[in-house]
Amino acid sequence: MYTLFLRILLSGLFVGIISVQPILAQNESDVRSAKVEVPKHLDDSLFSTYYQQRVSLFRTLPIRPNAIIFLGNSITDGAEWYELFGNDKILNRGISGDITTGILNRLDEITIRKPSKVFLLIGTNDLERNVPQDEVVHNIFLIAQIIQQDSPDTELYVQSILPVSDFYKKFNNHTKNGEAIIQINKLLSENAKRYKYTYVDLHSKFIDSEGKLKKEFSNDGLHLNGEAYQQWKKIILPSIEHN
Repeated sequence: MYTLFLRILLSGLFVGIISVQPILAQNESDVRSAKVEVPKHLDDSLFSTYYQQRVSLFRTLPIRPNAIIFLGNSITDGAEWYELFGNDKILNRGISGDITTGILNRLDEITIRKPSKVFLLIGTNDLERNVPQDEVVHNIFLIAQIIQQDSPDTELYVQSILPVSDFYKKFNNHTKNGEAIIQINKLLSENAKRYKYTYVDLHSKFIDSEGKLKKEFSNDGLHLNGEAYQQWKKIILPSIEHN
């Protein structure tokens, strides 16, 4: 079985390596039959204080039928999704700085709600922290398997990791990862059928002629501005409205 080493950071500081053994399917029938669980090594205390604050709030909020959940890091956290779409069923479950293991740790708060749809965007912070590409991909597959297992009626949309740009000379540990992002997105696209999610290509709609995040979509090369969120809305609106 593939052994996955997950780097857990506390408030941005490396605190250790946790060995986790996810169940990784060899074929499509294995995806349907394999029992998957969140690694028991994980705990809220391994993550930032902001992460803990947000998760503790999420766990107190009432369950709303047929919710549409946006799940991810600061790029998700930064939007007012329900206003953007004019849809009060949309819930924001973005946490700035989050990584794939952070999503796994709080995934029960998502699946207990039995949402109609989940839009996942995660991975760029893993790369910034030097988590290998295959570990990022395997974690996303594990997230998909757990959602399908624990909330089988939920439609999962795995969105491509967005491009980055070094134009603004900020977030150097992020903006160097353009090629790694492309490789991860390729694997996410190729494995959508196997892991029973819909792949959403945001990346190609956000890049300039050099393959970098368009300058008009960001003022720091990583995070998005209003125009970028409007572009994002345009891409996924048919999926939001689809019943």
